[in-house]
Amino acid sequence: MKQSKLLADGKALLFTLPAMVPLTVFWLAPLVYALYLSFTEWDFMSPNKLFVGISNYTELFENPAFYKSLWVTLLFVVGSVLPIMIGGLAFAILLNSKLRFSGLYRLLIFSPWVTPTVAVSIVWSWIFEPEVGLANSVLRFFGSNGVGWLNDPQWALVGVLIVTVWKSVGWAMIFYLVALRNLPQDLLEAASLDGAGSWRKFINVTVPLISPTTFFLLIILIRQSVQAYDQINVMTQGGPSGSTRTLLYMYYQSAFESYNIGEGSAVAIVLVIGCVLLSVVSFMFSRRNVHYH
Repeated sequence: MKQSKLLADGKALLFTLPAMVPLTVFWLAPLVYALYLSFTEWDFMSPNKLFVGISNYTELFENPAFYKSLWVTLLFVVGSVLPIMIGGLAFAILLNSKLRFSGLYRLLIFSPWVTPTVAVSIVWSWIFEPEVGLANSVLRFFGSNGVGWLNDPQWALVGVLIVTVWKSVGWAMIFYLVALRNLPQDLLEAASLDGAGSWRKFINVTVPLISPTTFFLLIILIRQSVQAYDQINVMTQGGPSGSTRTLLYMYYQSAFESYNIGEGSAVAIVLVIGCVLLSVVSFMFSRRNVHYH
């Protein structure tokens, strides 16, 4: 009995090896190496790495720029994830109805997702140009003087968020559209027979049934928003005045512009821990919500 159990465990381990090898090589090993580098002082060029203990973390947590980047990251996560999910669900509900040319609308809404982020960011940089850009031209048509957009610390993050939401909302729409089309119609019909209106059916039937899709999108979108880089690099380079510098962009600037690999690795480790904590909180909230319903 014991020998058969060991044989079964060995076969299970053998089946997991194809997945564990790339996971170890491309994720676990670089993560461990980054953790080691976060305790060193290294300029990316010299052959020797000076071990400095936790001084990189100490200096990081005493640096006001770190807390500003942390705040920008949190704003970016909330300001992108919630509109993408709400907008994706709204479009999915609209296109799930008997709407003419719904296939064309799905194509138009989803097409930004398959467009390279760099190309999208360049086009939107032209749109947000303060003097001749389309955004301010529209605002002036309605009597406004326009805004500085990417040149204004108060509006730069808003501009990057607009691009991020516009690009990703169609992706979320596809997942919600599939979830809505897989809803059991007998439950919706039973709710209608019980006198529930459209809003009550949406809140009490639709929302609980699509909660697995919502949880999946929440986790993936949080990860994507924390890792957002291309649109920030093309549109603002973290400026003006650090107003769009997220933790990931702070890591890039520390490691590959200032050549302070130790500080950059410390930022990366803090970022990984933050992502794990956000995922755990989201998972706990999702489980509680499922049990509640």
